[in-house]
Amino acid sequence: MKYRVLALACSALLLSAGETVAEVPSVIAIRGARIVTVSGPVIARGAVILRDGLIEAVGDAQPPPGAWIIDGEGLTVYPGLLDALSTLGLPDTPSLNGTGRPNATRPQGAPPAVPRGPEDRPLNTSYLRAADELSPTDRRLEAARNAGFTGAVTFPTQGVFAGLGAVIDLAGKRPGQMVVQSPAGLYLTTHSGGFGSGYPSSLMGVIAYIRQIYLDAGQYKTAKAIYAAHPKGLKRPGYDKWLEGVLEAPRVLLPARDPKEMERMLRLGEELNLKVLLYGLAEGFRAPEILKNRNAQVLVNLRWPEKPRAADPEAEETLRDLETRDLAPSTPAALVKAGVKFAFYAGALEKPSDVAPAIRRAMNAGLSHDNAVRALTLNVAELYGVSDRLGSVEKGKIANLVVTRGDLFRDKTEVKYVFVDGIKYEPAAEAPAPAPEVTR
Repeated sequence: MKYRVLALACSALLLSAGETVAEVPSVIAIRGARIVTVSGPVIARGAVILRDGLIEAVGDAQPPPGAWIIDGEGLTVYPGLLDALSTLGLPDTPSLNGTGRPNATRPQGAPPAVPRGPEDRPLNTSYLRAADELSPTDRRLEAARNAGFTGAVTFPTQGVFAGLGAVIDLAGKRPGQMVVQSPAGLYLTTHSGGFGSGYPSSLMGVIAYIRQIYLDAGQYKTAKAIYAAHPKGLKRPGYDKWLEGVLEAPRVLLPARDPKEMERMLRLGEELNLKVLLYGLAEGFRAPEILKNRNAQVLVNLRWPEKPRAADPEAEETLRDLETRDLAPSTPAALVKAGVKFAFYAGALEKPSDVAPAIRRAMNAGLSHDNAVRALTLNVAELYGVSDRLGSVEKGKIANLVVTRGDLFRDKTEVKYVFVDGIKYEPAAEAPAPAPEVTR
């Protein structure tokens, strides 16, 4: 009896202000639910069996003896949502702004900029690894889970060569439990401090600097290989942590807002023989054929362009700016039509609850519900090379699921349960707004 009381007491300690973490049975069965597998046809009524953090069976499966049964009547099971570009889990890293560019002017902890050359590796923290900086206590993790997100690809975002990202789960007692894949890629920006800030101080300088770093990395790699093969009688090459990070990255994320930037970054990637993911794409609707012809893969910012809050209300706006704000949500549909693979990222939005309204704007502009779901699940996993573990409801994959009452992204849809590594979270209902005070 005393052990049962102790277990109940421990379960009570797992309650938090924003959500409830249920006890963790070894086997869970969601029975009688509609299942959107994403990788295959929708199952009108079936079961999903979870065991020890993995999906054991999907579809016409009977819950094993002793399984914890969840009644799925009237519910829909989806793969957990994945944010394709974020700073989640990195509480000391500024979030992305609306353009997908960093908010900071220099790497965290770096000394003030002084006039230096490319050999000093300014604005290069490619050695930073998101996997080494994770904090399970980042409060944004819970807010994202409450919105249906179970994972994210999170990156340092400061400087030109900001650092190596990681695919993470949005739960875990220790940072190491959160990491699914590291490194996921290297996040680059075209940020410069401007005149007087030191090298590079212009867009042309940044592009030249990126080229130089990759040329240096190629020579460094060659020198290391030669020394490894014939160390006797050769001078040992020095260790360069700034280039080690560059060489380790399986892909590079490059910013591209408009067609000119898209062309520039795709040419740069081809020149340097890089596997590129373009991010931003505010004006992607203007260039679907460019992206298709270059076999581009892209990440679309869900923070659609808007008029700056501090803008002069009397200032005359250009027709291009007005068109961009109006047509940016049509970018996803244009990419689908052109056959360009894309995924969404929500990291630039102010809060996770803004995701569904942003998705609905894209759906109103022609994006189908199925493609919207895929752009926040399986497409993300495929673009980062983790589709064997994440992104769909399939046997053997990590048990990351979101269970809703109503179609995902629809207005009034309720997120009932979120599973991360097979652990069930229940988003708490929002507290009602306080009643207005009555004045006498």
